Amino acid sequence: MVAIKIGMLHYVLDHVYGAFMHRTKLSPPFFSRGWGGSKLDLLENMIKQMFPAAQGQNLPPRLIQPMWKTIWETKNACLKEGLFRTPCDEQLISALPPESHIARVAFLAPKFVPPHKMACVVHLAGTGDHSFERRLRLGGPLLKENIATMVLESPFYGQRRPFLQSGSKLLCVSDLLLLGRATIEEARSLLHWLDSEAGYGKTGVCGLSMGGVHAAMVGSLHPTPVATFPFLSPHSAVVAFCEGVLKHATAWDALRRDLSAAMTLHEVQEHMRHVLSLTDVTRFPIPKNPNAVILVAATDDGYIPKHSVLEVQRAWPGSEVRWVTGGHVSSFILHNGEFRKAIKDGLNRLKWKEPPN
Repeated sequence: MVAIKIGMLHYVLDHVYGAFMHRTKLSPPFFSRGWGGSKLDLLENMIKQMFPAAQGQNLPPRLIQPMWKTIWETKNACLKEGLFRTPCDEQLISALPPESHIARVAFLAPKFVPPHKMACVVHLAGTGDHSFERRLRLGGPLLKENIATMVLESPFYGQRRPFLQSGSKLLCVSDLLLLGRATIEEARSLLHWLDSEAGYGKTGVCGLSMGGVHAAMVGSLHPTPVATFPFLSPHSAVVAFCEGVLKHATAWDALRRDLSAAMTLHEVQEHMRHVLSLTDVTRFPIPKNPNAVILVAATDDGYIPKHSVLEVQRAWPGSEVRWVTGGHVSSFILHNGEFRKAIKDGLNRLKWKEPPN
């Protein structure tokens, strides 16, 4: 009985936080400028092209050469920040805002350990995560396990945020698909750099919430096995924007006017479901090593229903779901230890790459 009451408290906390953040007039809603016109058509076609024609024939990532500068170093660790031009093709780059063309990444690694004896995990941003700090705090304690952390700043976020965008509130639906497509390409290129240029023995990708959806897509589409960690993540953006708390943060009237003023709210929401079905992770190929996929979900998540998490596990046989007690917001704060344990365990399920001669 006490557990039920505590669970309900976590669930209510998610909704109170969501109401404060998204139902008040402190910031504009998501998609206040509509669907995105021709950009949305372009993105729908480009996302469909991401899927390999045959199972296992994933497109190779594009090579990048980040320019690094050292931020700080101690006797045991070093933090660098790097810049590189987004590896997206020219058609996608032309659709991105100019502020998002240059990608930023933080790289926290142990010193004096040969790269082929280390692992590195690329951490992707959740909704509203505009800086490196939270993800560096998550990855920092893993240094003693010889696990490095690479943190990607998402397009449309941080220093890559368009001038007219307020906070995390993307202006158009097409921006959400752009953000996802560009993040996937950049993360795959970073994993490729870690493997081929830096010589790391194992690699992984993780993310919380929206970042977990992107991590699952990266793990699915990468041509070699990577450990994959979707934390507090749905199987699709449909869940977040059509069922969860963010439904109340969406500019449905603006979206209706952009389609047809005669449409009902229900019809507009159904159109949104259709568009965002492109983000359904269960439609993506099974990762090369599904045993190295560990999802961590919360028992009383007001944003992500349990059925959504279990759909990924069903679609990817061999993957594992771990449950933590709490809601979406409280688990972000209280369960970093469980996220770190999942990262260690998932990497242990990968084979070490052959060391260089």
